[in-house]
Amino acid sequence: MVIGTWNLENLCRPLPPGGPPSNRCAAQDEASYQAKLEGLAATIDRLAPDLLGVQEVGSHEALTDLVDRLGGDWHIALSTHPDRRGIRTGFLSRRPLTVVEDRTAFPDHLPPVRVEDDGTMIKRMGRGGLAVRWSPVPGHTVGVAVCHLKSKLLTFPGNRHSTDDEQLRARYAAYALYRRAAEAVTMRFVADQLLQGDGRTHAVIVMGDLNDEFKAATTQILYGPPGSQIGTGGFQDTDLGDPRRLWNLAPRILEQGGFSRVFEGQKELIDHVFTGPEKLPTVDGAHPAAPHDSPSDHAPVLAVVDY
Repeated sequence: MVIGTWNLENLCRPLPPGGPPSNRCAAQDEASYQAKLEGLAATIDRLAPDLLGVQEVGSHEALTDLVDRLGGDWHIALSTHPDRRGIRTGFLSRRPLTVVEDRTAFPDHLPPVRVEDDGTMIKRMGRGGLAVRWSPVPGHTVGVAVCHLKSKLLTFPGNRHSTDDEQLRARYAAYALYRRAAEAVTMRFVADQLLQGDGRTHAVIVMGDLNDEFKAATTQILYGPPGSQIGTGGFQDTDLGDPRRLWNLAPRILEQGGFSRVFEGQKELIDHVFTGPEKLPTVDGAHPAAPHDSPSDHAPVLAVVDY
């Protein structure tokens, strides 16, 4: 079974002629939208995933437009909680999906986090984290969650994305970090619900755009007990932490020279796939197409699981 995650970069229908925008997510025009759909569909057909977590989907209709261009039968699950731009997370699957949670609220014991100089506090994720039950083969069910954590892109007062005030920049970088950390805690809470205390008997996959690399503190929140990294002592030996671990496949992808995004000329892997301890997939590394060929600014990240 091929599983993976892909940030589709603003998969949004064009605005209707003369109509007011329902949100900030809209394709430039019909021609560019159709070209994007064709590019995405060609890549998905070539990679042939059985389950694909997706981010930056503008609507159910847009995701349906994509599915209509794919070969074979597909099932869709989509979060009902978009961000202010109108983008959300979801799944494409060759097998039926059952939604078990569409979460934005932080866990009860996590306090609100500050996100603005004016004292604005938030208690929920910007984009919903979606969890489903997926049956790759008859008689075997996997809990799978997809997320899109807060970007490192900073938005300053007045909806500005630049500033020459370095103290302001530093504060808003901290606010973005607080938010991304709280969202990572929330997704770890979702993972714990799927694990039900024993990942050896409850198969779990967590995937998505975490907007940071695998050694980042926010990414590591999802791992679980100490030693939950491929290649560490906890990976080599059985211990009491095993039932709660999630393995990030990033080291295997990086070994192959994989990356999922190029930012300011730097290759980075910020899209991740985690699996529970009962299965460690083989990895098909992520390599973006050339910018003029790619339908997204992210590359898909794929792994093969033998169920």
